[in-house]
Amino acid sequence: MDLFSDSLDSTKNLLPKDGIVNYYGKIFSQQEANHYFNNLFTEIEWKNDEAFIMGKLIITKRKAAWYGDTAFEYTYSNRTKTALPWTNELLALKSKIEIITGESFNSCLLNLYHTGDEGMAWHSDGEKDLKKNGAIGSVSFGAERKFSFKNKTTKETISVMLEHGSLLVMKDTTQTHWLHRLPPTKKIVKPRINLTFRTIVK
Repeated sequence: MDLFSDSLDSTKNLLPKDGIVNYYGKIFSQQEANHYFNNLFTEIEWKNDEAFIMGKLIITKRKAAWYGDTAFEYTYSNRTKTALPWTNELLALKSKIEIITGESFNSCLLNLYHTGDEGMAWHSDGEKDLKKNGAIGSVSFGAERKFSFKNKTTKETISVMLEHGSLLVMKDTTQTHWLHRLPPTKKIVKPRINLTFRTIVK
């Protein structure tokens, strides 16, 4: 199922069962979205992401960064990151997302995809450091990209287009029952920045 409708209801659950995903569409004006994209592109301490796959260390073209309230450690793909202190722009974004969603977050994982060739394989955000069934607020700036979900049991898939300046929230048992991915595409040559606001529990 593809969800590319112009009429958005942020209270509507995009998933048919086993979790909750709400898409708020564009929550920033074009000018605001452009400002944040340019600031994040130049000011964030981007580094090529690393992952251990089949026992081999893989350096991705995609770049990533990890920020938070304190020097949280976050481990995924058998690699551990230590959170950097918030920038003023990230704090402003966090505050807006918290007001809109009614959730609270203490950290943010950012990804920079230079072109459509760079994506993310099927996975769920179920790391032990994350608050179980906690909300993850996903903000997108830059190139509009397709984002997909797949039920772990039924294999049903659902896709939504994430627009420049948009917000998507995953919560409840979504990570338990659904995988998600950013499929690569040759059609897109512009960069995209994605921020996923999270809650780390120690």
